[in-house]
Amino acid sequence: MFVVGYKGFNKDFTNRYGDSFEVGKVYHADGEIKWGNYGNGFHLCTNFEDCFRYVDSEKSIMTEVIGFGDIVKHDDNYYGYFDMYVAEYLRVIRVISREELIEMAKILPEVRLERFVQTFKMNDDEIEEILKHSKGKVKVLKAVRYYHFGDKNAYE
Repeated sequence: MFVVGYKGFNKDFTNRYGDSFEVGKVYHADGEIKWGNYGNGFHLCTNFEDCFRYVDSEKSIMTEVIGFGDIVKHDDNYYGYFDMYVAEYLRVIRVISREELIEMAKILPEVRLERFVQTFKMNDDEIEEILKHSKGKVKVLKAVRYYHFGDKNAYE
């Protein structure tokens, strides 16, 4: 089995445990593959915006990855996030630029774009791009007001 997805790394291409990664290489986790902070394996998300719940968008890089071998899917609603996996093997396919992430976000359905806006720290130009493509998406507009402009009344 395999899963194509996304994984965030620190800007120096390390994970939160200090392990180094490179594009094009395959990595293997020894032992039983288990989900969670005390689990084992390589975590990845099939929705790129969900990765920003785990990594700071200003201090990280986003990659496209393939997880394969023994794979465990997170089997419940984790604060509204779905489609998260842990894999025995991980291949890093490529780095995704901020510009490409904004382009990818512009075509997301409203619920996913709202999650992106909540967790991705955008600059003024990026906010303008998202707003241009969010006409009629009330949840997205409220999220921009609250998370990027500090409007505490946005959700009232």
